[in-house]
Amino acid sequence: MTLFAYAFAIVLIVAGIYHFVNPSFYYPIIPKWMPRVAANVAGGAAEILLGVAMLVPATRSLGLWGAAALMVLFLPVHVVDLLRDRPVIGSKLIAVIRLLLQFVLIGWLIWEARRI
Repeated sequence: MTLFAYAFAIVLIVAGIYHFVNPSFYYPIIPKWMPRVAANVAGGAAEILLGVAMLVPATRSLGLWGAAALMVLFLPVHVVDLLRDRPVIGSKLIAVIRLLLQFVLIGWLIWEARRI
């Protein structure tokens, strides 16, 4: 696993913990039709579990594939944000960049998982 993959695993774990420390940070990006508390808890727990799985050799492959799947699941949330008059992330340009980077991240996670 590359150094970048280790760093991403740590980012996932930290972001997952932050879902529980400051859930109001994530609420604005969660679409109104989704149950905010449940979506936040599920997202945070998934990020923590997948980040840890990526760090453990026995579960690394599963963690990488799971992280790629999670990033795919997050795509609709980012599209909804992009379609807002004022995206939560800031500007339309930043929302587009984030969405494009999401596809790069998904591809990279799949590439990384296939190497194992």
